[in-house]
Amino acid sequence: MPHYKLPDPLVCMNGQRVSDLATWRDVRRPEILSAFARNVYGRTPAIKTNLRFEPLTPDADVFDGLATRRQVRIRLLDDQNAPWIDLLLFIPKQAGNRLPVFLGLNYGNQGVHPDPGIVPSRNSICQRGEHAHRWPLELILKRGYVVASFHGGDIELDRHGSGCRFTPESWRNGIRFRVLAESGRARFDDDDWGSIGAWAWGLSRALDYLQTDPAIDGRRVAVFGHSRTGKTALWAGAQDERFALVISNDSGQGGAAIARRRYGETVAASYALSGIWYCRNYARYANNEDQLPVDAHMLIALIAPRPVYVASAELDRWADPRGEFLAALHAEPVYALYGLKGLGVSDMPGVNNPVGHTIGYHVRTGDHEITPYDWEQYLDFADRHIR
Repeated sequence: MPHYKLPDPLVCMNGQRVSDLATWRDVRRPEILSAFARNVYGRTPAIKTNLRFEPLTPDADVFDGLATRRQVRIRLLDDQNAPWIDLLLFIPKQAGNRLPVFLGLNYGNQGVHPDPGIVPSRNSICQRGEHAHRWPLELILKRGYVVASFHGGDIELDRHGSGCRFTPESWRNGIRFRVLAESGRARFDDDDWGSIGAWAWGLSRALDYLQTDPAIDGRRVAVFGHSRTGKTALWAGAQDERFALVISNDSGQGGAAIARRRYGETVAASYALSGIWYCRNYARYANNEDQLPVDAHMLIALIAPRPVYVASAELDRWADPRGEFLAALHAEPVYALYGLKGLGVSDMPGVNNPVGHTIGYHVRTGDHEITPYDWEQYLDFADRHIR
């Protein structure tokens, strides 16, 4: 493990120490947000949207009357052929109105559950119910939460491991290439947004819809994700302060793990595998992490004062569980500025021993996955913060 020094989230670029909320909100937070945009994820462009919400299918009772399945097409731009989002929702029927929500990306709507009434995501090749083990719908619904999800490929196709039907032509039909073409440019600038930025933008557009649905309380939406979608959830939550709670499951470097540790998923390894996730500037920090002006603890700090949960898996060395814990720990000073308690511990907890207050953390047994145990912790945390 190399020796490293973390940048201080409470020291401005001009050397001024942050001692009050006004300086954090007006000076330091915008500095950090801009540094992540310019060096890691890319700048999210201002896009002129024309949002329309179209029912994809009639609402249907599912799970023996426990919930309503709703499917909504979110038109994003004037052009009907532009990328759109097919949002899949499960709404508990006996929990009242104005319900809290878990919103996250999937690898194809049809993979969430074998329900034959789910309209398959157009750019997904996953089988019905293929990822149902990651979505314990009845568990979540019985706790009184809506589940909302869509395929990241609706917005931007991924190269590998995400269930995308990837071709160069279909990739160029994503939101990033459309925005690039409309700008009159032929190539992306070094600080233009990558796929994570595009997916995060899509999560905010799904939130736009959720804030219009009378069954949902748009002020109580938790954005969550696993692995690459965990990186996305953190960046979405950092940028869009309408998200009430943010959850990262095994997101690793580029998400909740300290990059300077160079453990598991290093910047070099992540960029070589999936450079399209990030802006081109991020390649400068491969094997050069000490020059990165930010790190994961500052990404978590951007979410303050809202609650955030970081989860790891004991055998998931790629995602660096200790690096994820340390990022959560070193975000605490910003939460303290708000008078809030973060983790409340200084030592990494044992396996299956969740800790935390406004910042939550656990490391469970097992490997790189999202499990019912993880969901139980997220539900308990959400009960404390957004019920």
